[in-house]
This record gives sequence, structure tokens and C-alpha cells, in this order.
Amino acid sequence: MLLHGRNDEIRALDQLFDSVRTGHSAVLIIRGEAGVGKTALLRHAAQRATPHFRTGQIAGVEAEAELAYAGLHQLCAPMLDHLDAIPEPQRSALRVAFGLAAGQAPDRFLVGLATLSLLAEVAGSRPLICLIDDVQWLDAASSEILGFVARRLAAESVAMVFAVRAQPGGPDDGRLAGLPVMTLGGIAGADARALLATVVPGRLDPRVCDRVVAETGGNPLALLELPRGMSPAELAAGFGLPAVGGAAAGLESHYANRVRALPAPTQQLMLLAACDGAGDVTTVWRAAAGLGIGFDAARPEVTDGLLEIGAQVRFRHSLVRSAVYRSASVAERRAAHEALAQATDATTDPDRRAWHRAQATAGPDEDVARELERSAGRAQARGGFAAAAALLERSAGLTLEPAVRFERRLAAVRSHLRAGAFDTALALLAAAEAETPDDLAGARVALLRGQVASASDAGGDAPLQLVKAARRLERLDTALSRRTYSDAWNAAMFAGHLAEPGGRLLEVCTAARAGPQPDVPLRPFGRLLEGLLVLVTEGRTAAEPMLRDALASLLVTGLPAENWLHHGVMAATAAAAVWDLDTWSQVSTRQVTLARELGALAVLPTTLSEMAVVATLRGDFEAAARLTAEHDAVTEATGSRIVPYGALLLAAYRGHPDDASALIEATTEDATSRGEGRGADYAGWCAAILNNSLGRYAEALAAARPADPCAPGLLVSTWMLPERIEAAIRCGEPELARAAWAEFESTANPGKQGWGRGIAARTEAMLREGEAAEGLFTEAVEQLGRTGVRGEQARAHLVFGEWLRRENRRGDAREHLRTAHDMFAAMSADGFAERARRELLATGEHVRRKQTGQRAELTAQELHIARLARDGHTNPEIAGELYISTRTVEWHLRKVFTKLGISSRRGLKGALPARVPAGPDL
Repeated sequence: MLLHGRNDEIRALDQLFDSVRTGHSAVLIIRGEAGVGKTALLRHAAQRATPHFRTGQIAGVEAEAELAYAGLHQLCAPMLDHLDAIPEPQRSALRVAFGLAAGQAPDRFLVGLATLSLLAEVAGSRPLICLIDDVQWLDAASSEILGFVARRLAAESVAMVFAVRAQPGGPDDGRLAGLPVMTLGGIAGADARALLATVVPGRLDPRVCDRVVAETGGNPLALLELPRGMSPAELAAGFGLPAVGGAAAGLESHYANRVRALPAPTQQLMLLAACDGAGDVTTVWRAAAGLGIGFDAARPEVTDGLLEIGAQVRFRHSLVRSAVYRSASVAERRAAHEALAQATDATTDPDRRAWHRAQATAGPDEDVARELERSAGRAQARGGFAAAAALLERSAGLTLEPAVRFERRLAAVRSHLRAGAFDTALALLAAAEAETPDDLAGARVALLRGQVASASDAGGDAPLQLVKAARRLERLDTALSRRTYSDAWNAAMFAGHLAEPGGRLLEVCTAARAGPQPDVPLRPFGRLLEGLLVLVTEGRTAAEPMLRDALASLLVTGLPAENWLHHGVMAATAAAAVWDLDTWSQVSTRQVTLARELGALAVLPTTLSEMAVVATLRGDFEAAARLTAEHDAVTEATGSRIVPYGALLLAAYRGHPDDASALIEATTEDATSRGEGRGADYAGWCAAILNNSLGRYAEALAAARPADPCAPGLLVSTWMLPERIEAAIRCGEPELARAAWAEFESTANPGKQGWGRGIAARTEAMLREGEAAEGLFTEAVEQLGRTGVRGEQARAHLVFGEWLRRENRRGDAREHLRTAHDMFAAMSADGFAERARRELLATGEHVRRKQTGQRAELTAQELHIARLARDGHTNPEIAGELYISTRTVEWHLRKVFTKLGISSRRGLKGALPARVPAGPDL
């Protein structure tokens, strides 16, 4: 195939093929206007791939944009003989998504991981090239999954080449954002003239040639097609040459004119093919027979080369399809869709039949609406929420009964919400709101509006909207009102001090407590909410018995997974609020286990962060690093923007100022811009820990600002106080320290033993003198030692040793300082370890600085994979945890072995130190 003016692009494709042949993967987005040559480049790639590569080719079709996973199924269907080779959870997810098996709707990113594993497995025997044309018309589920896979490719010998039509002035498709892009423009100069000459049989005036090239922008398809409609006089001398405007618009108009010149049966056949979209020959001919159209309508000499019906239905170009569809009248389109609906088997393809029936219907039709509703249910069961939303929306549009139409619109809104189409959800809510049948319906609309706001923006007015909805529901549906207050509590906790007035946490809790109480016994999560309301309004002392009772019930009651995933953050917050680290760990572990099993990647990042925080507090920085790495892998794969709570605390304790400060500053800016006040406050707390570890007490005092005055005594507000006290004492600000201690004493309720009591004793000791101080320091060391909070225990030894040195008790000071230094060094808490080392030097004891070893050569991901392999995880298990393929794991391990100078997994135990024991295994 000769491609004029595309030498650079062909070289880029050749380089891509060379990379894949050597065992690597590659991705390329070809972007350009219609007719610029994207499809021609894909055809060149397909020819180039034969016979050395296995090739998979698909193209998006407008008519199938609402059928969930239609494009993905088209790509993967020839490869399903390899399905048994991928892990079972992934295999099941893909089978359910494709409608091959029944089951719970799989998380879309678990489907993505399954697709990645399938492509990698297929490429194991021969490199694989996936060519995806007209991405802009793929269904949302397919394009999202393919974008996910493209970002996770590394060493699978897979290439993915996407062709997407550039939308003038429009944004790029976010599903492919960040991937390598080749932008195609028109061809120019000798290349354009040479291409034009191939379709002009006679003389071509040079001035006409230049004008055609200029007016088409060098668009290759326009150069090939537009001269077909020009007379010899126009070509030879330029007489009467029309202006063509935009190339795509001109081409579509040109094709529409050519179609109108064809015989009527051929035009009808082309319209059927344009409406079908699937390219299924049997269905198109069956529909054609129903309209009395014979095979002669598809003869090449009749179709003018615009349509070919062989093994598949193919248009000369996608612009021909759109020209045929758009130039037909509304009545003609409906007739075509009706014929296709009659020709489509209701048993084997009910969803496509329902869609055709919907397009053929001119007005309300309850029978069609119900069929669409059933199709939406099937789409949602496969995890195709965008498709379900579109089907439900169309179903509502065909519904005459107002109450039924309202319910279908709300169902469509919920599906749009799950699909992340927030603007569409709000627009549909506005339509539903205009015809709410009663007060309860209006309150449900308000609830959904608040849920959309909360999902799309962690701060802002989402808590206030949810509170208003809960208040409206109080007299209409008490149970739904309480669930709405639970959503409002969560939204207000994350929004923190950045929530709108009326939606701040204290205001939410006050409103919830003032509302009607349920008249049935509360389930564990309901009791948990009641305890949290009391926590904020009355304090820890009053709330602690309620929270401990609710948490105990949670851990022994068999509650549905959906409840855990929805309310788990509240449970973790409650456990932390009552200083119960073990329960916090159990709650977070259960959430992570469920999220991994179900592939609930939308929930997984937050739960991983919770576990990483617990691991850091226990001094198990290796486990924390593993969890934060998995957190990063999930957020990278899903594109979510979530405050990395675990990574922040780990960075603060590690004490590397440049890395930690950059993360803290970036998080503060991002959280503040999104209205997530809790994230900004948390970053401030971590900044205070970091600066206290480095001995930068003035900076620590500035960072340890009061956190969220609307949530007194809740987590960061309480945790910030010991940092402020330590920094204030070191800065010679005793009044500030005493004021902070008074606040801690009145709000923290640390109990008589355990983690909270240890923190309280260590903090109070810094404010006391003589025997009182020494007794409190000793108590802090003992209490924190029993709870396994190793970082805080080491800090207790550190400040005790510092106090003893200032009391001129150098021998006693060395004992505690040496213990602190050794604990910090073992954890890799380098900032605190250096502070302890400096104090030891002041006592006259020499201590070497920590030396970095060979592990520094490993990247973060290589180190993470090496640790998992060292601890006995198989390659498929590692791949599943990090959302990469098994072959990429093998590739990373080969690099690890080379860098560490070992030959197999057995050598990892000696090359990497074992984990520091730190309480219960995480």
C-alpha cells in the first residue's frame, strides 16, 4: 500500500513493531480529522503485521455506542480460547461482562485487569497487535477498559494502536489522556499533488491543483474523493470550482450527493447497514428481505464502491455511513430500524433488538419502554453502567405514565452516577424534578443531587445538599432519612472546614440528632452512626461505649459486603477515635479483602490508605510501602484523585525532607482546590511530624495549626495537639503548649491504658518537671510498648532521653536514646533516627550515620515486587495486586535479580532484610 506523505508516520509504526518484537509493549494514539488517513495507517499496520504478529482489529460504530462492552467483546471474542489460562476472578469478570455467564456486576477495572491478562496470554506465543479504529464511537465501557489496559502494558509483547477522530475545539477523550499521540495533519507539496494526480485522468491545471490542496487542507480522502464531482472544465481550468469548507463536512456532503444518485433499493440497503452498526450480514439481508430489497441492490457496479457486503458489511469510509444516516429522513430511519428490529433474534440478541425498536418508535410505547428497561438491567448486571443509563433514559422518554417515567429517570440518574457522568446525571435530575409526583419523590431527587455533588467533589456544598435532603425525608421516610444523614456525615467529614455553612460536621450531627429516631432496633452500622453523632456533639467520653459496642457487633455479624464497602470508612474512623488500633486494623483489613475479592477499585484506594496508616503507626514501614504502592497502582489505573493518607504519614515518619515536603505541598494544594478539608488538615499534621523529626520546631509549630474547629476532638484535630505541644515547648512557647494540652485533656479521652494513654503520658511529661515528668515518661514507654505502636514508642524513648540529658543524667539518657535510635533505624525512620543520633553525640557516644545499601538501585516498583516475591507471593498474585500482567512481573523480577546479583527468588531473602515484627500481620 502506497501512502503519500506519510514516511515519518510509517517509520514511527515500524519502530513500534520493532519494540514489540523484542518483548516490550507499545501504545500509540493516531489523532486527526475525518479522512486524514488514520484508517489507511491502520491498514498499513495490519499488512505490516502479517505474518509475524497476531492481529486484532475493531472499529467503533455510532449505532453500538450504547451497548456495554460491544467493542471490547468484538476484540476479545477470537481470543476467548485462552480464557481458561487467566486467574479465576478475572475470568469470571470477563464472562459476566460479555454476557457469557450470570453473576454480580464486576468492577470495570477488574474487567480491565482480565483483559490485560488475556491479551498478555495470547501474546505469549506470538506478539499481538490490536488496531482500534474510530475510538470516538466505541461504547464507554469498552473505551474505558482499553484505556486502562494501554496504561498497564509493559513487557507483554502487545501493541495497541488507536485511531480517534479529532473534534475541532473539543477536549481530548480523558480515557486515553496521557498516552503517546501522533497527530495527523494534511499532506502538502509534491505528495498532495501526486495523490491528486492518481484520481484525475486528464489535464490538471496547476493553479486548480494548488487551490484544491489548500481548500481541502491536504486531507487525503478529500483529495481522492472531491475531484469525482468536478467537471473536466473545472479540473483543467478552474471554471466554477466550489469552495468546500471543512474537509470532513465537504466529504460528508460529497458522499451524500453520491448516495442520492444511486437506485432507491440500494439507498434503502445502505440505510439498513448504517442503522445496524454491527456489520452482521445475516441480519442486514433478513431486514432487506422484509422490505423487498434483493441482492442486486448490493452489486459493485450499483453501489458506486460506497458499500461492500461480503463476509461483513463494510462502508468505503465511516463518513459514508454518517452521510447515509444523516441524509435520510426521520421516517426513513424509523422504517429501517423497525426492519432491523424484526430481523434481530430476540433470544440471542435482545438488547440490540430493543435498541432498534426504541429508535423505530415515534411516541410513547410502554411495551418498548419495558423492553429497554430489561436491557438496562442486563447491561447493569454486566457492569455497563453507561449503557444502562442510556437505555433507561430512552425508556423514560417512551413512557407515558408520569410516576413510572419518574422512576425510570431516577434509575437512569443512578446509573449515570455510577458511570461517573455527573453532568448528564444532573441534567436528567432537572427533568425529573420538573415532574415530581409527590414530596417523597422531590426529596429523593434532592438526595440524588447531593450524592452526585459528593461523588464529583469531595467538598463544596455536597454535605449541605445531603442534610437538606435528609431533613425533607424525615417526615416521609425515616429509614431513608437516616441513611442520607450517614452519607452527609461522610461527606462532611471529608469536606471538613471547607464545607459550606450548614453542612459542616458539627451542624450535620446536630441536625441528625434532632431528627426523628428509627422505631426499630438499629443494625451495627446504624448504631455506629449514632455513636459518631454523639462523638462530635458530646465528645469521646460519651461516645466511646456506643462506638466500642457497635464496632464489636460489626466484627462478629455477617453483614453484606455492600454495607462494608459503603460504610467501612466510618467504622475505621470510629476505631481510631477511641484509640483502638487493633480494631482499626481488623476493620481496614476486612474492607481491603472484600474490595480485592469483588474488584471494587473505587473503594480500594481509601481502604489501602487506612491499612497503610495503621502499618506506619506500628512501625512496619515495609508493609506500609507495599500498601501505598498498591494504592498508587489502583489510583493510576482508575484515574481517581484521592488524598494519599497512607503515603503522607509514611513519608513524614521516614523523614526525607525533599520527598515528603513535595508530597505534602502537592496534597495540600490539590485537597484545598477540591474542597477536601480533611485532606488538607491531614497534610498539615504530617508536615508537623516531619518537621519535629528533623528538629525544625518553628516550621512544625506553624504546620500544627488548629484543625477543623467544627469537628472538635475528631482524629486530626486531636492528633495535631501533641505535635503542637512538642514544637511549642522546643520553641520556648510554654503558654501555647499548655493551651494545647488543656484542649487535648478535655477532648481526647485517651483512657487509662493503651495507645491513647501512652500519647497522653508522653505529651504531659514534656510539660512537667522532676519526678512527675519522669513517672509520666516511664508510663508512656510502657503503655506504647504494650500496644505495638512502635513509632510512638520510639518517640517516647527519644523525648525521655532528651529530657534525661538536659537533667545531666547522661548514662540514663544514653539508654533511652540508643533504644530510640535503634528502633528508628530498624524502621527506616531516618529523620527521627538522625535526631536521636545527634542527642547521643551530645552525651558523648559516637553513632554512625545510616548507610544506604544496594537496595537503593531498585525502583519503587521493583522493590515492591521483590518484597512480595520474597514473602512467597506468586507472580499471578503479584500481578493481581499491582494491576499489571504476569509477564510484566517476570520482567521486573529479572531486572531485580540482575541488580541484586542473585539468580532466583531464593536469593531475595538474603538480599532484602526481613520485615520488622510489628504486631499483628498486615
